[in-house]
Formats: sequence, C-alpha cells, structure tokens
Amino acid sequence: MFYDYAKVNVKAGDGGNGIVAFRREKYVPKGGPAGGDGGKGGSIILRADEGLRTLIDFRYQTHYKGKRGAHGSGAKQNGRSAEDVVLRVPVGTVVRDADSGRLMGDLRTNGQELVVAQGGRGGRGNARFVSSTHRAPAFAENGESGEERWITLELKLLADVGLVGFPNVGKSTIISRISAAKPKIANYHFTTIEPNLGMVRVDAGRSFVVADVPGLVEGAAEGAGLGHRFLRHVERTRVIVHVVDIAGSEGRDPLEDMAVIRGELERYAPHLNDKPMVIVANKKDLLTEDDLDAALARLREAYPDVEIFPMSAASDSNLDALVYHLADILDAIGPVSYEEEDEAEALPAEKEETRPFWVEKHGEDVYEVVGPEIDGLCRRTQFERDEGVERFMKILDNMGIEKELRKAGIEDGDTVVVGPMVFDYME
Repeated sequence: MFYDYAKVNVKAGDGGNGIVAFRREKYVPKGGPAGGDGGKGGSIILRADEGLRTLIDFRYQTHYKGKRGAHGSGAKQNGRSAEDVVLRVPVGTVVRDADSGRLMGDLRTNGQELVVAQGGRGGRGNARFVSSTHRAPAFAENGESGEERWITLELKLLADVGLVGFPNVGKSTIISRISAAKPKIANYHFTTIEPNLGMVRVDAGRSFVVADVPGLVEGAAEGAGLGHRFLRHVERTRVIVHVVDIAGSEGRDPLEDMAVIRGELERYAPHLNDKPMVIVANKKDLLTEDDLDAALARLREAYPDVEIFPMSAASDSNLDALVYHLADILDAIGPVSYEEEDEAEALPAEKEETRPFWVEKHGEDVYEVVGPEIDGLCRRTQFERDEGVERFMKILDNMGIEKELRKAGIEDGDTVVVGPMVFDYME
C-alpha cells in the first residue's frame, strides 16, 4: 500500500542526572567532590532513504521515544549518552510541527537528516561546582527533559513529469507504455487510487521520472474526490502533462476539462500553472478524421503556445515523439528549483518569548513567577538537597525576581510560587 501522510509523536530522551559524590580513599583525608555529569538523552532523527517509497511504517507505529542518558557516578565518571533514534523516511518527505503547522524541514536528498526532537542535556555533577569559596558543594543538577512534539510527515513524489487529468482519460495507459511501471488499468473511474512512478529511458545518458497522479475532479483543491491528498505530488514536477479525452467519450468536453484541472491547480498552488506544460489528446481512434481535426483545432486555438500530441495510447501511437519532446524540455529547463516552493510554504516565524521570566498574579495575594528560564532552573534543581534549594534561591535573587515582584505590587505576607517552591514574601 502507498501511504503519503502520517502523524507521529516523538519524545527525545531526558538527560541523565548529575550526582553528588566525594572521594573516599585511603591516605586521602580530604578527598574533594567527585560527582560525574549525566549523559545526554537520545534525540529523534529523520533520515531520507532513497530505497523507501511510502510512509507505511508510520501507520503501525505512531509513538517514538528516545532513551534517557545514564546518570553520573563517583570518581568524576560521566554517564553514557543515549544513542539517537534514527527513523528512515522516503526522499521527498516534508516535516511539519503538527500543532503550529510550522515547516521544520524538507528531506530532498538521500542521507539528509533532520533532528525533530532534541535529547535533553545531562545534569552536572557536584565536581563541576567547585570554586575558590565553595570547596565541597553538596548539590548537583538533574538532566533536562528531552523535546516532545507531534509532527506530520507528507511525502511529495520527486518526479520530473506529472500526468494530470480527469479519471479514465488514459494516464495509467500512457505511463505503462513509456516506462516499466505496471499500474492497474481498467475502463472505470478511479482505477488509480495511488500515484505511480515510472522511469523513462530516452536514449544513452538520458532518462526521467514520470508520475501518474490519480484522476482529479472539480473541487479537488478543496478535497473533493481524491483531492489535495494527491495534488501535492504535482508540486515538484518540472513539466506537467495534461491528458484529455479528445473524443469526449464520457460526455465531457476536453476544453472544459482543461479549464477545470488548471483551475484546481491554481487554487491549490498558483505557481503550478507557470510550469512548462504539454497536452496529450488521447483516444483519437474514437473519432473520424474530420472530427479529430475539428477537436484539435479548438484545443490549439485555446492553447496556441502549447505542444499538443494527438494519440491513441493503447496502440502506442505518437508516444516516442512525446517522450523525446519531454526529454528536450527537461534538458532545457535544467534541475528543479525549490526556491519558489519554499517561499509558498514558508509560514511566519513563531513569536518566541524573549523574556527569561515574568510575574503572574492569581487572586489578590498569590504571585507566580514563570518563564523559560524558571522552567529550566526548576527541572535542573534537586530540591531534595538543602544546598540545591539554597542555590536555587540564590539564582532567583541574582535574576532580579524580587524587583519584579515589587513592580507587580506584592506586599509582605503575600504568597509567592516558583515552580514547586511556595513561600511567604517578606521584604
């Protein structure tokens, strides 16, 4: 099965704790602090693998967790860092933060990696806090928490040529004739329910990849039919081939079909209609010569600058000419550029909180100190140790907490909450 979308939860490993330890050796009466640092937690990393073609593995497992770093030990021995968790994804996978929709990365080349959850830093052992005025610190730090988030994975096929058109116009027949792809072919709508990729070998040293995108219908950009689930696969093609039923065998008009498909592409991503395009007028064998000439004349009048290939794909008519024409276009335009796509996808940067902390008032006499630096300090502090609490309070004092509390209007006897610490304020 072909899966081109997945939503998964990633949780990096926490850092190991630093420890409090002292040297206890014979003939060393005043052994100093010897607590080692904790190891770093394992990160969650995505790696593009050209051997994969689908996100099916993420259908059966949606939670991935990194291991915690080992705690430090005595004799200044640091804990072992946990190994990173590497998840393989197909080349062409776009990664977003599920909550904000922010684009985190785009894995376009084989072996490219993206860290989606950073492992927590290990806590420092008491040996790291020795100073000229504090020769025997009896506190250490806890490891930091690893990042956790939900992410979405979207696979956009990396094809040079995309075949688009209404259902049952012959796209699957064409790709089966010009490449080694073997899609399901039958005379009913939505035979193709997943994209097909095929390698087209032109001649020595020339080849390209073509994608048969499942049939689109009016309203596809809003999700009708198979909708935008497959429109994304057109975004990275360098050339778009519009396949139309020139005979109108199902009662539709080829010109109207072209207008509808181009309208859907415009609504989904306006730059798609700026790509080089070719029209394949398929099923010409169902028309008389005079009717075919009249139908082609209407197409050429509407699209005078577009190359049109009338053919009967089932009998290989005119396919070689189409293949060489597409190869010439690809040679002329050169490698694909993602700059325009990046600009279209880029979201405004999230507004990050730049203040290290701030004071929030709850009720009439409760003041809570919150902020990113407060959160980090609380996670690192070992509150079960008296010296750890003393260091915590000293750091708060140096940060200017009391000054901010006074600005907020605190009075003697009011309650102050900082992380797990709750105390009465006395100036």
